Amino acid sequence: MSAFPLVAPLYPAGREPLPPGFTEEDRAQLMQAKKYQGWMTAGMESCAAKTVIAGIGGIGIGAFFSLMSASFAYEDPLLRERTQAGMNNTQKAREIFKEMGRGMWRSGKGFGKVGSLFAGIECVIEGYRAKNDMVNPVAAGFVAGGVLARNSGPKAALGGGLAFAAFSAAIDLFLRREPADED
Repeated sequence: MSAFPLVAPLYPAGREPLPPGFTEEDRAQLMQAKKYQGWMTAGMESCAAKTVIAGIGGIGIGAFFSLMSASFAYEDPLLRERTQAGMNNTQKAREIFKEMGRGMWRSGKGFGKVGSLFAGIECVIEGYRAKNDMVNPVAAGFVAGGVLARNSGPKAALGGGLAFAAFSAAIDLFLRREPADED
């Protein structure tokens, strides 16, 4: 028994007790894994990584939404006959898939831009305030909405900021809600 029962034991670096089932020969591998885990954690907490991940996710979501909406797209059969006159079925299918791909890329870019802009601004605000509360997404939504609507004038920028802030607040309230008790 220790002379100080309520004090946590201190160990020199690299000499901590090993988890059950590991031997001294495994210590080097464990230390290497711990180092990599530290790098991954630092990388995932960086604003640049969050911005890139949100942008890539936005591209994927936008492309998926565009693909789903392409199946409901209304096309004029008479217009299609004129634009696809003289094409065989393979050429027609190729043109349809090219148009779907262009739509997926266009929609994906838009979603990616919005996602990365919002995530980057929110991360910077959170880092500056050193808090994780409802103010961060609302403020980030206001700034991102204003930036996205800036080319339409100051009134539109204010309206876009307010709308995006309200949407961000609603989404964050939904995601932060308490789970229902299952009694």
